[in-house]
Amino acid sequence: MRLALNGATIMHSPLADDLEIAAETGFTALEVWAGKLDAYLRERSLEELGGRMRALGVQPWCINSIENITPRDAAGRREIIDQLRRTAGFARGIGAPSIVVVPGRAPEGSTRPAAVADAVEVLRMMSDAAEDIGLAFEFLGKPGCSVPTLDMAIEIVTAADRSNVGMVIDTFHFHAGGSQMADLARVPIEKLFVVHLNGCEDHPKAELTDAHRLFPGEGVIPIVEILSALRDRGFDGTMSIEIFRPEYWERDAREVARDAKMKAEAVLTAAGYAIDG
Repeated sequence: MRLALNGATIMHSPLADDLEIAAETGFTALEVWAGKLDAYLRERSLEELGGRMRALGVQPWCINSIENITPRDAAGRREIIDQLRRTAGFARGIGAPSIVVVPGRAPEGSTRPAAVADAVEVLRMMSDAAEDIGLAFEFLGKPGCSVPTLDMAIEIVTAADRSNVGMVIDTFHFHAGGSQMADLARVPIEKLFVVHLNGCEDHPKAELTDAHRLFPGEGVIPIVEILSALRDRGFDGTMSIEIFRPEYWERDAREVARDAKMKAEAVLTAAGYAIDG
């Protein structure tokens, strides 16, 4: 499997530096943070970015992310499609095969069937607009999110039934949203585009925020068990270290990347994975 550095893990580093840091610390892939990409393109070109990635041997695995894709009214859906077409153009320009897309908060009184139907409809619309670019749908285990669990994400991606629509499993969101280990046996592995690796502090799940994330293997998430279950199912794709921890952002970015890679390699090895590169 391939190990990627997510730009959010070293959020204060610009994209040009992310590439150098990823290469220097031994990552073979980069999950490009969309805000950093926008900043980069204000001064440089996609051609320059793609060329530097190829020169460094760092695969641009996906662009993260297009947010709050559900729920949306008609005008909001048009905005999402416009944003998607722009981002898909960026993905093609640098050779990234997919874009992470995430749901928003559930409206008051929303039901699970309504949330599922809405997400399926939006993902099908986005699938048509994305064409050859994959859409990696990420459930968010946060209070009030319209799609908080792996179980719901499986139902949505299966019902969408499009070749370019898949999913993300983020170990923090898996834990925080109360997803079940048994659901990993139901994941359509060919639809699992990205796995986000991280740890988590020991707090009540309803109180967890992204700032409680830790390096993989630290804290309370049973990450080795999760990864072992995915390995047993045959998943051997890209895994990306995604940590939104302000404490880490204040540290030297190269140091954080090195520590993140070391911690991720330890849990992946414990789960039986061999890491490319």
